[in-house]
Amino acid sequence: MAPSAGPNPTAAQALALLSKLGDADADIRYMSLNDLYSTLDGGNPNMLVSDYHTSAKIIDGVLQTLDDQNGEVQNQSIKCVSALVLKLPADILSPFVSRLSTIKTTHSVDTSIPATALRTFITAFPRPLLGVPPSAKTEDAYSAISRVLIPRLLGYIVIQHGLENMPEVPPSMLELDSPKGANNDAVDVLIEVIRCFGPMLQDKEKEEFEKTIMKILDDDKTSSIIKKKAVVAISTLALYMSDRLFSVLVQNTIQSFRSPGLTLAKKKLLISMIGSLSRTVPHRLGTSLKTLAPFVLRALSEDELHRALEQLADDGTPDTEVEEVREAALVALEGLLASCSNAMRPFTNECIEASLRYVAYDPNTAADEDDEEMGGTQDQDDDEDAEADDFEVDEDFEEDGAMSDDDDASWKLRRCAAKALYALISTRSNGDLLEDGTLYRIVAPVLINCFHEREENVRLEVLATLASLIRKTGEGLPIAESSPVQEHELPNGQARRPRKRRRVDSDADGSSAFAFSLGLSSPGDSPVPTAGPKADLISLSPAIVGGLAKLLKQNSVPTKQMAISMLRDLVLVEHGSLTESLNKIMDPLVDAVRSTGAASAGLASASVGGATATSGGKMRIETLQLISAICDTHSSKVVAPHVKNIVSSIVTTIQDRNYKISSEALMAVESVIKVLTPPRSAGTEQQRISFLGDIYNAVQSRAAATDADLEVRQRAIHALGVLLARTSGSTNAKFLPAHAKDKALGTLQDRLKNETTRLSAVRAVDLVLASAVDESDLQPAWVQSVTLELGAQLRKADRTLRGSSLSALRSFASNSVALAKVDNRTVYSLSGTLLPVINAQDLGLLGPAMSVLGRLVKRDPKKVVDGDLNTALWRVLLAPLGGSALESYLSLVRIIGEQSVGGQLMNSLLLDVGIAGDPAVVGKAIGTLLVFGESTVGVSLSDFVNELQTSKDGPKKCLALSVLGEVGLRLGSTSPLTPDTFTVHFNSKSENVPRAAAVALGRAGAGNIRTFLPIILTNSGKAGNLQYLSLHSIKEILQYAGKAHSDISPHTQEIWKKLLTASQTEDNRVVGAECIGRLALIEPRTFLPLLQDYLRDPAPAVRGMVIQAIRFTLADSDEAFDESLRPMLMNTLTAMLKDPNLENRRLALSTLNAATQHKADMVVPQLAQLIPLVVKDSIINKDLIREVMMGPFKHKVDDGLELRKSAYETLYALMENAYARMNPLDLFDRVIAGLDDEHEIKILCNLMLAKLIVLDPDETSRRLDTISERFRVILSFKAKDNTVKQDIEKSNEAIRAALKTTVLLHNAFPAASGPHGVVANVQGQSWRGYWDWVNKDFRSVLWTVEQEAKSQAA
Repeated sequence: MAPSAGPNPTAAQALALLSKLGDADADIRYMSLNDLYSTLDGGNPNMLVSDYHTSAKIIDGVLQTLDDQNGEVQNQSIKCVSALVLKLPADILSPFVSRLSTIKTTHSVDTSIPATALRTFITAFPRPLLGVPPSAKTEDAYSAISRVLIPRLLGYIVIQHGLENMPEVPPSMLELDSPKGANNDAVDVLIEVIRCFGPMLQDKEKEEFEKTIMKILDDDKTSSIIKKKAVVAISTLALYMSDRLFSVLVQNTIQSFRSPGLTLAKKKLLISMIGSLSRTVPHRLGTSLKTLAPFVLRALSEDELHRALEQLADDGTPDTEVEEVREAALVALEGLLASCSNAMRPFTNECIEASLRYVAYDPNTAADEDDEEMGGTQDQDDDEDAEADDFEVDEDFEEDGAMSDDDDASWKLRRCAAKALYALISTRSNGDLLEDGTLYRIVAPVLINCFHEREENVRLEVLATLASLIRKTGEGLPIAESSPVQEHELPNGQARRPRKRRRVDSDADGSSAFAFSLGLSSPGDSPVPTAGPKADLISLSPAIVGGLAKLLKQNSVPTKQMAISMLRDLVLVEHGSLTESLNKIMDPLVDAVRSTGAASAGLASASVGGATATSGGKMRIETLQLISAICDTHSSKVVAPHVKNIVSSIVTTIQDRNYKISSEALMAVESVIKVLTPPRSAGTEQQRISFLGDIYNAVQSRAAATDADLEVRQRAIHALGVLLARTSGSTNAKFLPAHAKDKALGTLQDRLKNETTRLSAVRAVDLVLASAVDESDLQPAWVQSVTLELGAQLRKADRTLRGSSLSALRSFASNSVALAKVDNRTVYSLSGTLLPVINAQDLGLLGPAMSVLGRLVKRDPKKVVDGDLNTALWRVLLAPLGGSALESYLSLVRIIGEQSVGGQLMNSLLLDVGIAGDPAVVGKAIGTLLVFGESTVGVSLSDFVNELQTSKDGPKKCLALSVLGEVGLRLGSTSPLTPDTFTVHFNSKSENVPRAAAVALGRAGAGNIRTFLPIILTNSGKAGNLQYLSLHSIKEILQYAGKAHSDISPHTQEIWKKLLTASQTEDNRVVGAECIGRLALIEPRTFLPLLQDYLRDPAPAVRGMVIQAIRFTLADSDEAFDESLRPMLMNTLTAMLKDPNLENRRLALSTLNAATQHKADMVVPQLAQLIPLVVKDSIINKDLIREVMMGPFKHKVDDGLELRKSAYETLYALMENAYARMNPLDLFDRVIAGLDDEHEIKILCNLMLAKLIVLDPDETSRRLDTISERFRVILSFKAKDNTVKQDIEKSNEAIRAALKTTVLLHNAFPAASGPHGVVANVQGQSWRGYWDWVNKDFRSVLWTVEQEAKSQAA
């Protein structure tokens, strides 16, 4: 045996291996071919380019082994073909193809070997890509294929290639004239030629291919399997057809449908072809569906069904050909609805009727005609026993086999119809058929009637389809805020805080959120909406639950799991829909949780409707999730009768060996704990003591175990925290004995020191510290230990751990019972641990840290407020600070002043910060400290007045003004400051002083409206800069009106008039609009109707001001404002978006963004009527594009560009907040169109695609081909020599964005980018080619982008 190829194999080494190919030993032949492959694969690309003799010898040897008797040798020979063709001289490729196509196998049993070798030859070369010049190797391969292989396939020469007197072409490989019809292997080769070299095929070749494929479809002798492959071939060819040729294909298809001699078999193929084309070229096919779709729907018409039923009644057996046509039509209908949904809109009613007609189609079931009528459901309360008996009879029939005839294929039609309905719901529910009630009024009742389906795979599809509809109903709905049922008073007199809608005070202790998370009140039923999808679902809930209750009694694990999953969706969407039906389903649910043998009883899995029904382990997890949802959303009175069974089953399941099941049981037990403990208190007191004891033992053992899975321990620790929190207080001590509580607290203390369980322990400790209400709840040693450990976590690198630890410390500091358990030394130590987070690098942690420090300062001000804290506090002001972080900072400064320890801090603020920070922010801090520190801070109000009057430095004046403004705000009417103190500086020559004086005047005026406001209003009536500055003063007054010491109501009308007048000036319009908006917040009933009236004003400037004013009201409002806004918001938004002025529409789009974010409960349910207006503004309007002369050059100016940018920004924001209410097809169309738009829109559309990968992966995968075409254009851009630097930078940014999105798409859909595996899958050809091209031409940039994506994911 020749040695294996070395590092640099040569042609001579390959030639030396050929002698062994004729050896009698098959193993030697195999190993020789293996070495030959290694030699060819590892050799230099030019090793055979000039060696024609060796090339011919190797070809002879490989062809010889293709006819080998041994299959392994043949396979290895085919492998050698892939390596050989890349090394052969270009002149030899054509003869090699000729010999491959004419080889006759005499020794081999497998006659497909030559075709397999040809396919290997075709796939070995780099694939050409549309719009990209092919490589030299690819051109040589196409030349050989065009000259030799295509004529061999067709049996005649298509293109002469400049050659004359060519020999006669051998008979066609397709063998169309054969008695058996077309050759199966040759069709595979034809598909491979189209798939790999489609972009290079010339129009004449495509045309001949199209004719040949249609002949195969028309040939009666060809088998159905080969015709199915021909359908794949024509669908693949359609990707590369010219518009003319595709139009010819469509016209031929239409003529074939209209042919009087059309057979059922031919009709089936034509319908299958339409379905395949819908998945391959949906956009091209969409323009022809107006003519083609009726042919598909006609096969599913009621007349056709009646005709078939009459024949069935006469013959007794169904016509299989008719059944196959219907199945093909339903499969095609699914493809059309999924891929060409917009084009299918005119046929919506026909599609629904056809799908419903066949989802209930069962010719073997004798049913009363009234029961067969679609669109109605039976009353669940009538004849309940009779229904149950009927259901049992169906099961008996299935078991006996009476309804399971092998000849009955109607179940395929029902399954395909259910899939078509699933596609309809997936693509047409968002803001479409779901909103107008079609899906619940017409579709859902029929699906409910199909619950009794005897074939399980059909039943699973039906359940998945209805579950999809329920989930679509819940997507995008605001969280239900049901009124709590006050079953008991809160423990130990805790008062419930009112819900706040204004800006949250950073110093709030978060008790409301904590109470909600612990379920301190029993949830009541959600308010029943009067109209809309949720109302439609509620009306059908009794029928749905009744049908699912019966399915839960079956033995089938997949069916039970799907039923449980749907019940969970129903509970979450309706927020308590099982109040009347819980008795029907709870026993089966408890049995499902306990069924440890379910995994072995139902190992079969079935993939349905995008969901997968799997084995019993998954079913138990789903059941636990459902029980948890029931406990969270239903009143304790409803759950109480079932608590005993629930507790016993969950406690047992906590010890399950499957960590996923045990973990889910621990999550569910938290909900059960809330049901059992006050104030909900389900069951008698003795029962609750017993149940909670069992739960404690199970949870404690899991939390303390060292051999349990990490996830189980983490969940057990959190459940232990919930149990301790819910049993706090002396009145609840009976539920958990003292020794058990001490043991649990010790477990949490130990787990807090363990790195793997630390985060879970921190969150559990947070619950315990926040809920302590009695001296006996906590021990000083435990509190001291855990708080110091929490403080130590603030130095960790893990931000999540730091945030959770800070939250727990905030709970500790906010709870007087917990805070009293530690001594002053511990308080001082804790204050030191907080110093690392007292910086402006992470504002999210700064606010809570300030809150904790404020309470620690009150406990021991002289020790806590030391030099280190003062240094940290003044350094924070050197960075920009605002929002809730600034409010927290000012709250801490106030406490320091009140405790008379602010002297050192004041000195640092004046000397170390001063004008180095933002004067507005520093002034607020100094002013706050000056007011509340009084004489202890070392400076007085007169010092700052003197500074203002004597200093000539602009920044110092600004700081003094800010201090005085803050002092005036906080002192109110007792302030000695007068308006003249500030207005005298309105004429300052400094750029910033007048504005600072106006703001300070407004802040001081908010504290003393009676003195300041009349002067400000007088100044606002004067033109010029004085009017502009007065508007800023009014803005400050209105902003702090709620905190003012006097009432502004008597002045609102006068302010309104002044604002309307002043805002007419262009320079005043923005600040005037904000003032008007803030005034509307104060008296919404008075001013909101006036704003709505002004939207009809003929002046665009007035309408624009009103739009901005309304936008300012949306972010900061309360319940009274919401009640006034609710009836008029949608009409107002609609009027804004229809404004004829471009700039006003742009402002309207930003207002819609704000409304969606802050008023989701008002906007999202009715968003469907607004989105078309947004989409319209995202389309390029050619009427807004004009040409202007710039010197000798013409330049195009798009006046609609800014409006389009705003429209895309709005669509992006709506995706975040309300995707479920958007039409995905329209959105994808706009996103893909945006990839061809201006630079900023391209970048935004890439971001939108990244979001859509997560939000709608199914539609994203269907659009991969179209996306790849847009990306190819972006990546193929070549800058000209005279291109300016800015355009080059934009191009590079667009290329990088496209590559980043490409990586995200590839990671999300790796199969779409992989090698072609399944012949029937022709969708994604363009994407696969694009991915190969990107990997080749952008390898280095792509690698960088991939690394960035991995690091971001990590």
